[in-house]
Amino acid sequence: MTSTELKELQSPLKEKYRESPEAAFITLKAQGTIGEGVSCKVETGRLMAEAGLHPATGGTGMLACSGDLLLEALVACAGVTVSAVATAIGLQIEKGYVRAEGDLDFRGTLGVSKDIPVGFLNIRLYFELELDATQEQIDSLARLTERYCVVYQTISQGVAVQTSYQLR
Repeated sequence: MTSTELKELQSPLKEKYRESPEAAFITLKAQGTIGEGVSCKVETGRLMAEAGLHPATGGTGMLACSGDLLLEALVACAGVTVSAVATAIGLQIEKGYVRAEGDLDFRGTLGVSKDIPVGFLNIRLYFELELDATQEQIDSLARLTERYCVVYQTISQGVAVQTSYQLR
């Protein structure tokens, strides 16, 4: 896709959202079914992912770990965003890789120590890109990718999460 094609694709949407800000508000949804053996089947729209306990918490390793899924969502979003940003600013990524790593201390998850936080302690996001660009263009690509990547912004800025429990 060229920069012009991307702009032609997004221009009517941007104009619509400027004129009708409420049209830009979308609620994304995810749904899962709690399964056997401490698992949850999540419908992704394209396939079914079954998540379970990480081996460090007693899982077999045969099911997806939710932490892995979070990192995979970050990699997917960052990869799409860096590609879109590069296209928008006229850069051609010949080849690219995105990798995420996150550090967990499972003593928090398992309640072994209340002093250890539950969740990722650190997340690192790596981009390895093959493209012809100046340092100024790379800096712009990085800044805009971080600014417009939904998952990156959600993780790095934090967001309030509301919960609700209903019995049937």
